[in-house]
Formats: sequence, C-alpha cells, structure tokens
Amino acid sequence: MRRSGLVGGVTQPERASDVSLPPLAMVAKAGGALRLAAVDARAQALGVAPGMTLADARALEPELVITEMDEGADRQWLDRLARDCLDWSPRVTLAAPDGITLDIAGVDHLFGGENGLCAQIEAAMAAIGMTLRHAIASTPQAAQALARHGALPIRDERAAIRALPVLALGLDANSTLALNRAGLRQIGDLAARPSATIAARFGAGAMSALYRLTGEEQAPIDVLRDPEPLHFERRFAEPIALQATIAAVFMALLQEAATVLAERDLGGRRFVLTLYRSDGARHRLAIETGRATRDPTLVLRLLDERIASLADPLDPGFGYDRIGLFLPATDPLPASQPSLEGREKDEAELAELIERLSTRLGSDCLQRLIPRDSHLPEQAQLALPAMDARAPVPWPRPPEGEPPMRPLFLFAPPQRVEVLAEVPDGPPHRFRWRRKLHEVRLYEGPERIANEWWRHKGGECAGQGGLTRDYYRVEDVQGRRYWIFRHGLYDEKPDPQWYMHGLFA
Repeated sequence: MRRSGLVGGVTQPERASDVSLPPLAMVAKAGGALRLAAVDARAQALGVAPGMTLADARALEPELVITEMDEGADRQWLDRLARDCLDWSPRVTLAAPDGITLDIAGVDHLFGGENGLCAQIEAAMAAIGMTLRHAIASTPQAAQALARHGALPIRDERAAIRALPVLALGLDANSTLALNRAGLRQIGDLAARPSATIAARFGAGAMSALYRLTGEEQAPIDVLRDPEPLHFERRFAEPIALQATIAAVFMALLQEAATVLAERDLGGRRFVLTLYRSDGARHRLAIETGRATRDPTLVLRLLDERIASLADPLDPGFGYDRIGLFLPATDPLPASQPSLEGREKDEAELAELIERLSTRLGSDCLQRLIPRDSHLPEQAQLALPAMDARAPVPWPRPPEGEPPMRPLFLFAPPQRVEVLAEVPDGPPHRFRWRRKLHEVRLYEGPERIANEWWRHKGGECAGQGGLTRDYYRVEDVQGRRYWIFRHGLYDEKPDPQWYMHGLFA
C-alpha cells in the first residue's frame, strides 16, 4: 500500500525569494533559554538554524526578525490543513508538528495518477502561501522521513531510505547523538548491523523505528475523522400524546445526551428535537445556545421557550410513536473550578438571558458588537447575532484617568457640518450643525486616519489612495462634546468638507 507524506512549513514562497525582506525566526523557551524553533529560507541561507540560542542567532545575524512561537495556533493550522486534505484522500493522519500523511492507495487515479495528485496538492498549498515537500513511499514513516530528510525527487525508494540520516528515525536527541558517535550516520549503516547488537547497545526503540521505516513492522495510525454527530432516540409501542409524558421523554433524552457529552468533555451548541407522529407527520424544534452546555434543565427551558413562540401549537394528533434528539454542533467543555468571586455565575446568567431572548424572538433580533481589525471608526466593530458571537472579546481601554478616544454613539453616515477654522489646516473654531451654531471652548487633535489605500486600484501611488481624515474631539461652551473630522487634506482636495461622526456621553 502506497502513501504520500506531506510536510508543510510556515514560510511563504514569496517571502523566501524576496531579498529585500529581513530574515525571520520564531523562538520558544526551552531549558530556561530562548531557542529558535523555526526559521525561514533567508535565515537558513545565512547559517541560522533551529535549535540555536537567541543570543547566538543575534550574533550571527543582527538584523534577524524575532517573533514568538505559537504552538497552539500551529496545531490548529495543521489540523485545518489536514482536514482540507480530505478532498484528496479519506485517510489522513497528522504527523506533528508540521507533517501530514495521506493514504493514496486506490485514489490517486482519480487525480491523474501520483504526479497529478501531488501537483494538485502543491498548487493548493502554494495558493495559501505554504511551502511544501512531499515524498511517496510504501509506509507512512518512510514517506515522512523522505519528505523531511530525503534528496527529492525520489527515484529508488529502497536506496533513498538507506541514504537517510539516522535523524530520520525520530529518536530522542541523546539516542541520535549516540548513533552518530558510533559511526552509524545513515539508515544503511544501521540496517547492516545485527539487530540484536543494535538493540542491546541503543535500545529496542532504535530497531523498532528502523523496522517501521523499512516496512518490516506495522505501526498503528490515527486517521483523522470528523466526529459523528450525537443522536438519541425513543420508540414507543403505543403512541404517546399526554404533555407530561412527552416532557418526561424530553428530559430523559437530554439526560442521556448530557451523560455522553460529559464523558467526551463536550457541550452542545445546537439541539434538534424531532417528534414523529403516528400518521407520518413530523414536528421539528431546533434551538441554539450562546455557549456550550450539557445542562438538561437549561435546554428543556429553551425548548419550552421555542414551543411557546410557535405560531401554531404542537398538535400530537393520535400521538407520537418516536422522538429523536440530534446534536449537530458541539464544542469542547472541560470541567472547570468556579472562582470565589462568583464571576462564572454572572456570566452564566447573562448567557442564559441571551439564549432565552434569542430563542423567543429569533437569533437576528438580538445582536452583539465585537471588535473588528480596522482602523476606520465605522468599520472597527461588527454586529453579529448574540448567539453566534462566542466568548466576548475585550475592547481596547483608554489609559487610567484618560477620557475615551472614541464616542459610544456614531452617526451612520456622518452628518455634514459647517466649520470655521482660524487656519485652513487648523482645528475648528466654531461649527454649525443642525442649524445651530456651536462655539468651541476646548479641542484635542488631530487624530489623523488614512484611508484603506490598498483597496483602491493604484492606491500605493500618491493621490490615488483616498482621502485622509483629521479627527478632533471638541467641547462647546455648554460642555457638550463632539467628534468631528475634516475629510481630506488641502493638498489632496482644494475644499475638504467637515462631518460630525459621533457624540460623547
């Protein structure tokens, strides 16, 4: 059976080829010191390698750009890439920290053979800026070892495996160093020695890794699978129609689901209850929760809210002969220790209120603002259904004792104002808004905000990236505070206009 091992990196091809960019390295703390965990092609060309201390790397290349390694984000990204690879093979295995193995036995012909399949994967990875090394071998360990350490392309698999360094065995650093000191630098050197001698001197793990590499020993593989949605069901010999009996069945299904969810450290985000009437009709009730839960009482209360909001009440007819509970969406929900302040109770009560209102009124009727990565004020927040917005994201806070930089209330769109300034590029001296004249007593600014020039064709050229805004926080003689801006500089536009964008509380 043939498999293809794929190794993806974090370096983007365009960065590696751009000599104008400084070399990049990622650091992680190991043994009380900062060491390089990953480097790009520019850094490698300068002699910087993973495992070096940060001080040694800085001494070797002073212009080295350093960023912290985020192992959690790397794992999530690798898992995402692996799930994308399910388009090419139903058997995909993670080979952390940067590898993916695909079993292509019986599927490569669907993509024009092995070369066609590899070409498709290379194109898909290049489209998202990932470098790629791949190799095809008869075992997953050999495919990964050849992709990481082999001289590509592979012409003869057996010869290529024997030429690999002993580092390809995946042993710990001490075992690899011992093999090199003994003069066993390649897999071929190790395979030529008696197995009993190697096992006695270097441990059984060395021979087991060698056998797995050559295919003489099979190792279990953990194939990536999407978890099956949970489904629970009750069937009845005689249809049930009493409300109390139906409610009891609801609770029994929810308690069974809670037990399974607790065993898997999961919580439900979406619950679908289907009632099958004896005459073939179906009633389907779906609810969503703002956060993962496995509390049967809470879910039953939300189901009651959902039933109460129906335009037509449930009609059991001659009774239900089957009731099913389906959980299409779940999230991790590990056990947690409540704090002494009782903050979790307040958060739970708020989440429950959001769930009840969204269930009764509809998910689009209750929204929550979350921060958005944009420097334009009107685009710096995004309104999402409160049920869809996960854990609240903290908003930027002003320094202690300082007034807020942005008002809570924004006009959409900003409203025109007439402004009189002492100098053309200066702050407003007085302004007229909604037919009323306001004398400015205090002002603060300007806060200059450029337009998103990269969204305009030719925006990198001067004068084609849009108009710049100069924002002022002003206070009139009556103590009211406003947020106004001049749209455009005088070297961008001969007569820039002024606008009222927001009001401070």
